Amino acid sequence: MAYVTLTKSNIDSEHICCAFSDKKCSEGYARKKQWLTKEFEKGYVFKRLDERAKVFIEYGPAEKAWLPITAPNYINLGCFWVSGKYKGNGHGKALLQEAVEAAKSQDKEGLVSVVGTKKYHFMSDTKWLLGEGFEICETVPSGFSLVSMDFNKTSNRPQFNDSVKNGECPVKNGIAVYYSNRCPYSEYHVRESLTETAAKRNLSLSVIKLETMDQAQSAPTPCTIFSMFINGQFVTTDISVCMDSRFDKIVGKV
Repeated sequence: MAYVTLTKSNIDSEHICCAFSDKKCSEGYARKKQWLTKEFEKGYVFKRLDERAKVFIEYGPAEKAWLPITAPNYINLGCFWVSGKYKGNGHGKALLQEAVEAAKSQDKEGLVSVVGTKKYHFMSDTKWLLGEGFEICETVPSGFSLVSMDFNKTSNRPQFNDSVKNGECPVKNGIAVYYSNRCPYSEYHVRESLTETAAKRNLSLSVIKLETMDQAQSAPTPCTIFSMFINGQFVTTDISVCMDSRFDKIVGKV
């Protein structure tokens, strides 16, 4: 199994797995590459299968993660996907082992990841990670869990920051969306699809883009790729809710 590690020197010529054929998301695709290039300087890693496929892992120092967590001397797992026909071929285990070995070589306490307490879109498979040795550190009312693989028994385990502890956001009227350029799909679907969807329904829309690590680390949601709230209550991490054809179906389940 051949994998490619993206760097500042090859990222212009290499794809980043998601949205590489979606012309609507070309701006978001470029912004994700720009985001990655800056994060490489902080020790961030993007490793993918050497195929035109969605098989990849992202990880980096938890102190520099664009997430509202506190996990000193841990490696944080970012996006981690194995999709389609590539499932069941050992890619997940191989990529996770790469992260484990990197963490051990850096004398880290372990790995940490934000997941859904139940399956959430655009997030790692909670059940699978628990089966690979992760344990739940903390959960919050919005349905997220913080899980860790600990190399050493420590009392200083990872935890969520206070900004997510009540599971709500400060915007109490209408739709509020928090997003960042960590995902190539978010820019187009928030700025274009959701704007049209909300206007069609005469719904108030507040868009909060997380432009810096500090903003992400104090966000009211543990999913800084994309999170939607309605009247202050968390609704979904599913970016497809932005589309007119999906909004009512997804929101109606909540």
